[in-house]
Amino acid sequence: MGEVRIGILLVNLGTPDAPRPKEVRRYLREFLGDPRVLDMPALARWLFLQLVILPFRPRRSAVAYARIWTPRGSPLLANGQDLRDAVGRELGSDYAVVLGMRYGRPSLREAAEQLARADVARILALPLFPQYSDAATGSAVARLREELARVDAPPVEVLPPFYAEPRFVAALAQLAGPRLAAFRPDHVLMSYHGLPERQLRSADARGSQCLSRPDCCDALGVANRSCYRAHCLATTRALAGALGLAPEKHSTAFQSRLGRTPWIRPYTDELLPELAARGIRRLAVLCPSFVADCLETLEEIGIRARATWESLGGEALELVPCLNADPVWARAVADWMRERA
Repeated sequence: MGEVRIGILLVNLGTPDAPRPKEVRRYLREFLGDPRVLDMPALARWLFLQLVILPFRPRRSAVAYARIWTPRGSPLLANGQDLRDAVGRELGSDYAVVLGMRYGRPSLREAAEQLARADVARILALPLFPQYSDAATGSAVARLREELARVDAPPVEVLPPFYAEPRFVAALAQLAGPRLAAFRPDHVLMSYHGLPERQLRSADARGSQCLSRPDCCDALGVANRSCYRAHCLATTRALAGALGLAPEKHSTAFQSRLGRTPWIRPYTDELLPELAARGIRRLAVLCPSFVADCLETLEEIGIRARATWESLGGEALELVPCLNADPVWARAVADWMRERA
């Protein structure tokens, strides 16, 4: 490979290698074994994994993955590869663009080694998590720095969360706008991945604001500048504005909770009956915490939530696709990189 000026590393969460219990078990062991994800004492985390998660969840999750698997494999991986290639085409030969996953393959170790072989002068890393959380962004960045140090890579700059970055919001609006116009929903739900409430409180700079009142996340400030919920609500405000959604025509909720401890509310699965009871029949769902369609969007919302909605008497549920490798999104990512090159 000839000399390349800048290395670009796109980072996402990860996926099993196959929709089978063995591969899902290996993925879940790595994912849920991360102390930033299951933030509990080491012994309690080990017992929870060995006695509650790994004996039962891999088989159920494998069935869910099988429902969305494609001829190219995992949608998350295929969408990530397509985005990597599209950004590479936008940037040209002066850049080496690679994809790395925090869990599973291609691993961050493999990505770091690939960039080391490319002999780049510096690295720009983009965690593909619009809203910051220690469980996703924090864990991925920490592992990335470990792997880059191991191969004696050049300096790395990690791009910040982009929850309300104008080009991110514009790309979402440009993708969602025509679909909403064609579907004509009664209501738009923005469903984000959830987090335990305790993880929100741990990010509270003052230790007193988080979840202390209903409007604690309605504006960003010093105390909540790293708050995942505040970032999500900022995305909702920006996207609703770009789409021209009136306040009464959209809602925010959180999905994918695990265990019995309190997670961020309202819960998506509990909000659906409330929306149906209000007479809403045509519901559109956006998932703005995901930039690539994956199990949580395609199966949890596109299959299970749609079935729930229909059982509640809903007429139709439209899942608006994630950005994936949409050309507007690929150009936005490439523009961010050029600005920092």
